[in-house]
Amino acid sequence: MSRPTPLRGVHESLGATLTDFAGWLMPLRYGSESAEHNAVRQAAGLFDLSHMGEIFVTGPQAAEALDYALVGHLSALAPGRARYTMIVDVGGGVLDDLIVYRLAPEEFMVVANASNYPRVAAELTERAKDFDAAVRDRSEEYALVAIQGPRSVEILSTLTDADLDGLGYYAGLPTVVAGHEALVARTGYTGEDGFELFVAASAAEPLWAALTEAGAPHGLVPAGLSARDTLRLEAGMPLYGNELSADLTPFDAGLGRVVRFDKPGDFVGRAALEPLRDVPPARRLVGLVASGRRVPRHGYPVVAADDGTVAGEVTSGAPSQTLGRPIAMAYVDSGLSSGLAVDIRGSREPVEVVELPFYRRKK
Repeated sequence: MSRPTPLRGVHESLGATLTDFAGWLMPLRYGSESAEHNAVRQAAGLFDLSHMGEIFVTGPQAAEALDYALVGHLSALAPGRARYTMIVDVGGGVLDDLIVYRLAPEEFMVVANASNYPRVAAELTERAKDFDAAVRDRSEEYALVAIQGPRSVEILSTLTDADLDGLGYYAGLPTVVAGHEALVARTGYTGEDGFELFVAASAAEPLWAALTEAGAPHGLVPAGLSARDTLRLEAGMPLYGNELSADLTPFDAGLGRVVRFDKPGDFVGRAALEPLRDVPPARRLVGLVASGRRVPRHGYPVVAADDGTVAGEVTSGAPSQTLGRPIAMAYVDSGLSSGLAVDIRGSREPVEVVELPFYRRKK
């Protein structure tokens, strides 16, 4: 049975289409997927992300423990800042991609994907055992609400005295929003400016209501998983289970920059990853833009347009509301940049290979 988030009642009252996602009962859409997508690009959208995991690592050696457990250099992270990183296995395969917040000199919060956070918590516990650090999975205590879009600052500023204009990208600060204690982070998964608000589970409904009321004059709408997926696809952001998996290394995904070999000490996966740092992968992650109207979907073969020789595989695909054409991300043989098609039920549909992301917001 799917687990509900603290906002289940709100979603039902709004008539959301609910679906199972990673074992959670989540809103797929509230009405029109395209309307929700476009609202985030043009105004603002409100998302329930309470299925994500929040794992705390604390203690005198919390930073050193995370340096060893993850591929990033977390001890270099200043309090109040966040960093995108990954946890890999000893062979270098990606177990999950993460955002790590340094809340205080000896306190970090690791945010993991819904399908992976129990394993991430277990791995962190095992990897931290030789350090003076404690690992605690506090996911049940938290709700996570995101407001994303160009008007998100304008909306959220009516509910808090925090200096939102002064809050940098990938930074967070504890404050009060609509009377509720919250960690407000300038992060997101849509390619737009916006914020993610970590609050006590009991505060989820009143916070959602306050944001809805404050955002109504500015075009804010609730947005579901479908819009979140098309937004992150346009922004070229990877999804675990699609672009990332234990069968792929960060270098395979074109994200070798997150692996920090210059940090002090060893880290899990270093021996496997170091030989790959200067070796081009056999396949690379690219963007595809379809010439026609048929949509390349996850798992569809990417082939040579002339003879149908398989050259790769689509990892994510959807119609792009912003570009007005179907788009996809795919792993294709390195060196191929033209003459490709996607095999859609036996028909070779021509595609153009483009660099990611498809969409980049104007600063």
